[in-house]
Amino acid sequence: MRHDDEFASVERPTTPAEAANVAGKRLLFINQYYWPDHASTAQHLTDLAESLAARGFECHVLCSQSRYKPGDPVSPAFEIHQGVHIHRVPATSMGRKSTLSRMTDYLSFYARAVVKAMRLPRFDAVVTLTTPPIIGLVGTLLRRFKGTTHVCWSMDLHPDASLALKRMSPRNPIVKGLAWLSDFVLRQADRVVVLGPYMADRILMKKVRPDRVTTIPVWSRRDEVYPVAHASNALRKRLGFRDELVAMYSGNLGLAHTFDEFIEAARRLRDRSDIVFLYVGGGPRLAEVRAAKEAETLDNIRILDYVAREELHLSLSTADVHLISMRPEMTGIVVPGKLYGIMAAARPSLFVGPQHCESADLIRRSGGGFAVSYGDADGVVFALEKLSRDRNLARQMGEKGRQAFLTMHEMGPCCFQWLELMRSLVGTPKPAPRPAAAPSLATVMTQVGRLQAQARS
Repeated sequence: MRHDDEFASVERPTTPAEAANVAGKRLLFINQYYWPDHASTAQHLTDLAESLAARGFECHVLCSQSRYKPGDPVSPAFEIHQGVHIHRVPATSMGRKSTLSRMTDYLSFYARAVVKAMRLPRFDAVVTLTTPPIIGLVGTLLRRFKGTTHVCWSMDLHPDASLALKRMSPRNPIVKGLAWLSDFVLRQADRVVVLGPYMADRILMKKVRPDRVTTIPVWSRRDEVYPVAHASNALRKRLGFRDELVAMYSGNLGLAHTFDEFIEAARRLRDRSDIVFLYVGGGPRLAEVRAAKEAETLDNIRILDYVAREELHLSLSTADVHLISMRPEMTGIVVPGKLYGIMAAARPSLFVGPQHCESADLIRRSGGGFAVSYGDADGVVFALEKLSRDRNLARQMGEKGRQAFLTMHEMGPCCFQWLELMRSLVGTPKPAPRPAAAPSLATVMTQVGRLQAQARS
């Protein structure tokens, strides 16, 4: 394992007084996916919950028994893992192959999560993520009925994403109601944690109070993702790569991303046996890449399934350069978290998308790769050919990215920001709310109905 102690940001240890200040404070995290799932939200939530549990908080997670990948074994209804109490509720697992299947999974989890959250004892704070969309409403209800401090962790924005991609009409009354409800949840939260400045701008446009918006980026882990030389990389050897320049797209191929530029680059470079495009992962748009590969016999494109998290350092280090993309209309709505794992592996990035967003700004600021405009296939080809000719440039870019990662986007410093935030919200004793019986399910659903009625009006 590589240790870069000369660049690492050292996390300040918790003092006994600080540990005593949070001892017994109970936190609930709500998200559809959690350990052992490989979804990005699951991995980041697992890191955060385990980190806060190790710092003295009593951490609970409410998630789904069904898995991110259909067909994976169903997890137990309750277990304790690394000090975190995991409560799982039954839900469908139809997958992400269509909007209908995704919505079915969302709604089945949502219904069970509302009931379970209301039946659990009171927590000092609840942190809701964004899978499924508007799951933060559960936090709003807990805040109203039980006096629980509510933190929205905005991993992405919905229905903003669907509206930006024109998959929903803003004139549809149901969509208008969902948009109102989503914004209402954000405005009611005690804190909204965003991933970067462009997302913060979006949140402020929804009339969320500026003093309630906190920016904490997501991260990768230096003990989990680190550079592995090609000569000692067992995975790269298993895949049969020698001296080729491997351009890898790793992770979810989602609707927020663009792939036309990468496929066009593969077409233009199809006769270059020294440049290979490797897609590792899955998602709704993988079918487009697979169809182009098969229809045009693009043998320079290879496709693999997700790798286990334990092999992520080998997978990310297999590449010589990593491909990242984002559609311009998604600026401030999503922030591709895969960039931080790429930087951790000391590999350069080739980003296609808007020139002003969290990812493009960080790549330019760190010197860790190329930021190419949306639709610029020429720029993709130019960057790949340049890196193929100058492997020393690729190495230098990767090292610069790794240094920036250790300073700003490693798990330790980022989770410490979360620790400071949660201490500020629940660490200081405050008057307990007036005791009240937990509301019945009928009461909860009546409250939801009233909110929906306000939205329609």
